[in-house]
Amino acid sequence: MKELTKAEEQVMQILWKLDKGFVKDVIDEMPDPKPAYNTVSTIVRILEKKGFVDHNAYGKTHEYFPIVSRETYTRSYMRNFMRNYFSGSFREMVSFFAKDDNMSLTDLDELIQDVKRDLEDENEGDNKV
Repeated sequence: MKELTKAEEQVMQILWKLDKGFVKDVIDEMPDPKPAYNTVSTIVRILEKKGFVDHNAYGKTHEYFPIVSRETYTRSYMRNFMRNYFSGSFREMVSFFAKDDNMSLTDLDELIQDVKRDLEDENEGDNKV
């Protein structure tokens, strides 16, 4: 999956939030100063070419919607990030951020407990199917 530019990601974040919308709706969600309509329209069309969004046509107007979920993109982005900066090692990445954030042993223990709970909850959900 291709990575998004900053501008593309900003538009995608808005489309993920809205579920669907016209270019005007995307612009309405952007902070001031608002970009030009043509700028946002161009970004949305690039996202469509990259396979991130699709549209429904209503005459000359297009309503855009994401076809790649936020979760799918995040997973792909984080895998690439880990591979490029931490030799693909989740352990190295967590260690780096723990050190960089000056996490205490108590914070790390709480993080481990949270992850254990999440994994247990996920496994219980898988067993119910």
